[in-house]
Amino acid sequence: MIEKRYDVIVVGGGHAGIEAAMASARLGCKTLMICMSLETIGQMSCNPAIGGPAKSQLVREVDALGGVMGICADATYLQMKTLNQSKGPAVQALRAQSDKTEYRNFARRLVESEPNLSLRQAMAVKLLIDPATDEVTGITDGFGIQYPAKAVVLTTGTFLNGKLFVGETCFSGGRPGESSSTGITGSLLAHGFKTGRLKTGTPPRVDGRTIDFSELPVHPGDPEPSFFSFLPNRPQRPQLPCYLTRTTEATHQLIRDNLHRSPMFQGLIEGTGPRYCPSIEDKVVRFSDKDSHHLFIEPESQGSYEMYMQGFSSCLPIEVQVAMLRTLPGLTSVEMIRPACAVEYDYFPAYQLHPSLMAKTLPGLFMAGQINGTSGYEEAAAQGLIAGINAARYAGNQEPFVLSRESSYMGTLIDDLVTKEILEPYRMLTSRSEYRLLLRQDNADVRLTPKGREIGLVDNVRWQVFEAKQQEVQAEFQRLKTTKHRPDEVNPILEGAGATGIQEKISLFELLRRPQVNYPLIQKINPSFNETPKEIALFVETEIKYEGYIEKQSRGISRLAEAHKVKLPKSLDYLTIQQLSNEGREKLDKIKPDTLAQAIRIPGVTPADISVIQIVLAQGNRKKASVKESEKQTEATSSH
Repeated sequence: MIEKRYDVIVVGGGHAGIEAAMASARLGCKTLMICMSLETIGQMSCNPAIGGPAKSQLVREVDALGGVMGICADATYLQMKTLNQSKGPAVQALRAQSDKTEYRNFARRLVESEPNLSLRQAMAVKLLIDPATDEVTGITDGFGIQYPAKAVVLTTGTFLNGKLFVGETCFSGGRPGESSSTGITGSLLAHGFKTGRLKTGTPPRVDGRTIDFSELPVHPGDPEPSFFSFLPNRPQRPQLPCYLTRTTEATHQLIRDNLHRSPMFQGLIEGTGPRYCPSIEDKVVRFSDKDSHHLFIEPESQGSYEMYMQGFSSCLPIEVQVAMLRTLPGLTSVEMIRPACAVEYDYFPAYQLHPSLMAKTLPGLFMAGQINGTSGYEEAAAQGLIAGINAARYAGNQEPFVLSRESSYMGTLIDDLVTKEILEPYRMLTSRSEYRLLLRQDNADVRLTPKGREIGLVDNVRWQVFEAKQQEVQAEFQRLKTTKHRPDEVNPILEGAGATGIQEKISLFELLRRPQVNYPLIQKINPSFNETPKEIALFVETEIKYEGYIEKQSRGISRLAEAHKVKLPKSLDYLTIQQLSNEGREKLDKIKPDTLAQAIRIPGVTPADISVIQIVLAQGNRKKASVKESEKQTEATSSH
């Protein structure tokens, strides 16, 4: 049986799948989302939280381009908190503890309200591929039904041949209570794809009624919350607190006594786990000098007493997990609702993809999320958005939309994936970006909303909001430059805050350049600035205070732009270029970079290798020029 034809099919309904499907549909493509369970669209498989360091930048960038994760997070938060407030603006980050039930329901309603988007509950088991062109032409589901399409986006998460581990028990599954997905891996392997296995895990959930919260430090949200979306009219919701507990020597001893029962330490799990989110067993073994590790107890839903044990991921047997939990302060009588478990799954290293996230060897196939070796909802959403945009553009015979690493955290993420071998689950970190002062969460709209408008994903409402904000920002800059104060008006406030006084009349713009002066001080000096919205004040202060650093980074980006313009021919055979280093030859042949800038960033490719490539390109250009000149001379001779 053959279903009706679609422009784009998205396989999977997680955070990558939602962004891919919504972007494709909003760009005018007839889109199908196919997933094994429609009830789990938008499911928060692990921690019900959005944002955090580097991840909040991704969410705001997704929103600035016209994606939906920020809208979902703002509509369903249990707690909003800005992290690293005492540090610089480049590493400040917003984090939402979300109501996982409301988030899932909100995401489902959003998907169902999109006119160009259809849903189908089924398992995709095979790719349809034109044998003559190697182009992907659709998928086949587990019932044998074929779905023709111009492009397919795989966002399969941890489901490809997934295995769940709890102690000595192992069973097939993509996450607890849901079966794994089979067939797609075989389809890709048959067409020459390289694959591997990765591992992730999730902590136990416990009964909040059995916790003695009076023993535990409380971590509330911000009294005046910030939000992810740049759109206005975000809901003000009552916030729930999180709590802090910690492991004890008794916890550590239980773990050491039962390591032989851990499938990870028995060697039953082949996949590599995430370095930056290790299991509690890993922490105890790797950091044996530490006698305690902090753990956060976080609510999962407004209407539930189920609590999430952040930092307590494990795959030890259930009875050991319960005993471990009861060694924690405040949890001596706790009841466990769901055990922690590990999941191992197939992934496909993303060096097999172009920066558009389309497969190099199978045109029309796009991949996003954990299938590419990443971890985290935010990383998945960012890739899903780019894959959905480019699947729609491919279906419409348009050039791909690619973000450079200098433009965004999204560009940095994808550039890392397609130029490096990912051997463990990849997590976005602020340290991964060399341009983080330019790529802040507060200026994501300035950087990306015009791009979203250009490709057709930013609608009129969002564009009007953006333009109004830019006018407000420029007016604030001008007001600061033209508002001046005498020393006697300024010095008492400056000196009271421990800042150096001034000797002559000064504009508030110049005053704000000083390291010791912030916007709250400006508002004390001139109360009329109390009317400035918080997000405008933060943006303006950062731009003024870090103007020199921002200009320096901008100059560096301008120099790199030339390397981005140098396209590397697909026909370039690196294995035959003897002047390249052995490692450089191997890496360049494997990754096949699209541009010189991409080649520069491949680990193992040396500056000398780049020089060799430039010489080869120059020789090729001279040869082409010589051939063209010879052809011209031949034509001239023939005409005589």
